[in-house]
Amino acid sequence: MDRETFNNCCSLVKMPRQIHQQHCSTHFIQYIEREIAYSKFIKNYLIPNQPCMFSKKFTEDWNCRRKWVTADGKPNLQRLLQEFDETPVPVANCSAKEYNSNPKQIMPFKEFIQYWREYIQNGHSSPKGCLYLKDWHMQRNFPEHNSYKTPIYFSSDWLNEYWDTIEVDDYRFVYMGPKGSWTPFHADVFRSYSWSANICGRKKWLLYPPGQEEFLRDCHGNLAYDVTAPVLQDKGLYPQFEEACQPLEIIQEAGEIIFVPSGWHHQVYNLEDTISINHNWLNGCNLDIMWQFLQEELSSVHFKSNVIMKSCTGIDYGEFASFLKTIANNRMSFLNACPRNADNCQDHLAESLFALGPQHAAFDLQRILHIFESMLSNEDLKRLDPSTLSFKPEELLQEIREAVRTIV
Repeated sequence: MDRETFNNCCSLVKMPRQIHQQHCSTHFIQYIEREIAYSKFIKNYLIPNQPCMFSKKFTEDWNCRRKWVTADGKPNLQRLLQEFDETPVPVANCSAKEYNSNPKQIMPFKEFIQYWREYIQNGHSSPKGCLYLKDWHMQRNFPEHNSYKTPIYFSSDWLNEYWDTIEVDDYRFVYMGPKGSWTPFHADVFRSYSWSANICGRKKWLLYPPGQEEFLRDCHGNLAYDVTAPVLQDKGLYPQFEEACQPLEIIQEAGEIIFVPSGWHHQVYNLEDTISINHNWLNGCNLDIMWQFLQEELSSVHFKSNVIMKSCTGIDYGEFASFLKTIANNRMSFLNACPRNADNCQDHLAESLFALGPQHAAFDLQRILHIFESMLSNEDLKRLDPSTLSFKPEELLQEIREAVRTIV
């Protein structure tokens, strides 16, 4: 990020979000055929919160596109079986509904491959239902495979940076599913961004811009499970369905990467036997959306308790503050070290921060500063036990201000 982009980003993120979103069309998706400047991606997609599709050129050198795919473009089930064999994997049953999702089970990878082969041989049907391997932390369990490389456009990834730092979890997933497998209507965790790359196969995406999901709730306030179901035509059950816009319908081909912005609810179908890699991620460009989401959750009738909020959303105010502190400390450490070239970077995070540059680190710190200041004035947070935070935010804010002054 250069100084001009830094100044533009700082200006744009100060605008009310609805102002810089309202002029963006939702009737088409822009296609990125070849490399563009990272600053252009920030300006045209991250900050305006608009989707786009990257061509297969961006994945053509990935190991998994060579090793996991046959010459005719199908999943290489035999090669995958050799690589992962007895590995336990999470598998959902797309033919069954459990609340607003699909029930999951853990099974050995080879058992899923056996099922997949039988499913294909039986004309893509099975008495077991349509099973879908999803949310598998393959990268975390097999880092030595070097199956793919995150494109620079998605590399400012605070979500996975934080969970890598505390060595607890991550939001990098592999999905493998037969033709007909699908994911019900939802928005991504913490209202994060996501990117999804098709290693092989084709997907159909139905995307709704933020706010449209309110028209897709039933009379009890529950979000639709399947936005294509005939039951949504029942005005008694879905009184506002006719007010919803038509979804943005996208066909994603093999090798392509789709960028799904924050808060865009979506439903996804595998039109063929498909393998995909998916990351949830967030950074300074959509941090305000995550913060707004957490405030709405805590202030709702369902989340009067910070403890309940943690159990239902996966994070509470205390962990959110620790998350911001971790990212801030990483940026300040990078700025203090200020490596002269990539060879001086000690780890993957340092390499990523070096590639993005010191201006990007300063932008990150300014965004954290803004959200922390908002947190300290939040009435719900003031009512929480002070021990919820394991550090003094005022002291961290002062450190951040001093670090930013050295760059800006």
